[in-house]
Amino acid sequence: MKLIDAHIHLSDTEYTGRVEGLIADAKDAGITALVTNSMDLKTCQNDIQLAQKYPNLVYPALGIHPWNVNVLKPNELEETINFIQQNKNIVKAIGEIGLDYKYETIWEKQTFVFDKMLRLAETLNLPVIIHSRGTTDRIVDMLPSYRLKRVLLHWFSHPMSALIKAIDKGYFITEGPPVTYSNGIREVVKNTPLTNLLTETDGPVTYWKQPYNGQLTKPSYIRNVVAAVAEIKAKPIEEVADQIAQNFEEFFKIQLT
Repeated sequence: MKLIDAHIHLSDTEYTGRVEGLIADAKDAGITALVTNSMDLKTCQNDIQLAQKYPNLVYPALGIHPWNVNVLKPNELEETINFIQQNKNIVKAIGEIGLDYKYETIWEKQTFVFDKMLRLAETLNLPVIIHSRGTTDRIVDMLPSYRLKRVLLHWFSHPMSALIKAIDKGYFITEGPPVTYSNGIREVVKNTPLTNLLTETDGPVTYWKQPYNGQLTKPSYIRNVVAAVAEIKAKPIEEVADQIAQNFEEFFKIQLT
């Protein structure tokens, strides 16, 4: 059974000094792919190093997160774009990119950076991994103006109207540990075809509900996620895991070993 963590932040400072342990945890749990998402130039650089250190397990998604837009150094956007272009043969997606309603005071800057990232994905023919807190409706409506072949809406929560549009456009959805306790997330999974679904941890997010109890997120949490999806879909765990692995291969154009 192949298990997938399609969204984790291995270069986050909370994981400093812990990556080897996280990799061991992933291997012990049967995780066959970790997509490490960048936030800025520094994490882009580190994620490439991790992908080179752990081939056929760690895959890099590079980009500028909306949370980092307001603290970009001079020329960092251009330098990040150049770095991604230089490593286009290793990069598997542009991410994590998007828009966040909590940063509406810098809305123009957010949309400018997001547009640059989407244009880069067009140029490199790479899929995009999108953060859309409070902005999902806007993003789903604006994406058709870009030539994007594959779109992943990370940690989709609401609204259902946007979910219907996203599924209709062939977009993928990722869900993580909250599916084990959140009725809202379980409803999203219920209404998302299994062929459009991927699993994630979004580590190092801290989940306080059972069975996580505030522990630092580990890739092995994916086992709980897959079990919850199987329960919601009323399907065997192995069947759910196999379909998610197929979805991963289709979305990222990666052949799992």
